Amino acid sequence: MIVQRRTVSAVLAVVGASALLVTAGCSAGSSGAGESPGASVSASPGGTAAQTSPAAEKTPPAKGTVKVVRTVAEGLDSPWGLAPLPEGGLLVASRDEGTITRVDEKTGGKTELGEVPGVSAAGEGGLLGLALSPDYASDHMVYAYFTSASDNRIVRMLYDAKRPAGDQLGAPDTVFKGIPKGMIHNGGRIAFGPDGMLYVGTGESGDRGLAQDKKSLGGKILRLTPEGEPAAGNPFPDSPVYSYGHRNVQGLAWDSEQRLFASEFGQDTWDELNAIAPGGDYGWPTAEGKSGDTKFQNPIAQWHTDDASPSGIAYAEGSIWMAGLKGQRLWRVPLKGTVASADPQAFLDGEYGRLRTVVSAGGDKLWVTTSNTDGRGDPEKEDDRILELQVT
Repeated sequence: MIVQRRTVSAVLAVVGASALLVTAGCSAGSSGAGESPGASVSASPGGTAAQTSPAAEKTPPAKGTVKVVRTVAEGLDSPWGLAPLPEGGLLVASRDEGTITRVDEKTGGKTELGEVPGVSAAGEGGLLGLALSPDYASDHMVYAYFTSASDNRIVRMLYDAKRPAGDQLGAPDTVFKGIPKGMIHNGGRIAFGPDGMLYVGTGESGDRGLAQDKKSLGGKILRLTPEGEPAAGNPFPDSPVYSYGHRNVQGLAWDSEQRLFASEFGQDTWDELNAIAPGGDYGWPTAEGKSGDTKFQNPIAQWHTDDASPSGIAYAEGSIWMAGLKGQRLWRVPLKGTVASADPQAFLDGEYGRLRTVVSAGGDKLWVTTSNTDGRGDPEKEDDRILELQVT
């Protein structure tokens, strides 16, 4: 169900589908790296829609490096969404507490903005992804994806740093609702793309059939206007659905050529990193990992679930960087166009426990959050943490 609150502005009214093919724990030191026998790459994303000619693109080295520069903050409770502010600072969502906190990225100091009303945290649900409005400089709106008593939904709130701590969030304006909820597979990642549209990763909430049902919002990547309406140029008329056949999407990122990639939880066999094609079918529940059926889009890389169980991803230095929860490591997937140019490479294996979110910090830097206080980890005294990494 879509909440129709505003007319879409003329500047966002027309975005052609063809354009979307290119839009589409803690001490400093370095970590050893290696490939896992459970990781593999695909020579093609499977199908042609997501492919482009990579001939003119620079290919990153097959091997990269990761250095943990410092601990940015510690003592966070079930951190999930992470949004860097243009004026400095990082907004962090607490899944279980339903609060948003600003972290000073220089000192590690924390200021609670407030609690998001209506969050119903249970199982894998709660306050999940965060994103800043494309017009944040003028409207100071923060978008949040959360589990309510009845569904998963997206709201936006005015952030006013001049108000007292704990009272810096305005009343939530619901821009989209009706995404299926469950104890598992709530998706939750949101991000504004290069086209100014809001992309949303959802899960099938444990009901497998929803992933192939194009009328359902579960098991999809959605593409919306900032007002929560289906974006112009979407592959299915008057529908927010951008791609389908997903099990549980928790990572969204664009490369330097504005191509969209997404990470996805598998069930028992294969986790996936996918290049996203508008209207593409990613196979679940018929296919998990690579498939011989040409109607499905194959992943560009896949992992055994013990090695990954991926959540957030980010793009930096020619590679996709993917956080692993159960795998407790950070994966590097070097790219040439929309294919992996070398085998995935693992870093931080077990050093900081479960890793949840990865965000570009500009250039060769990343911010990564741990996820050891979410009920499935083994937290250390400092957990949960935000790490700053330098990568190649």
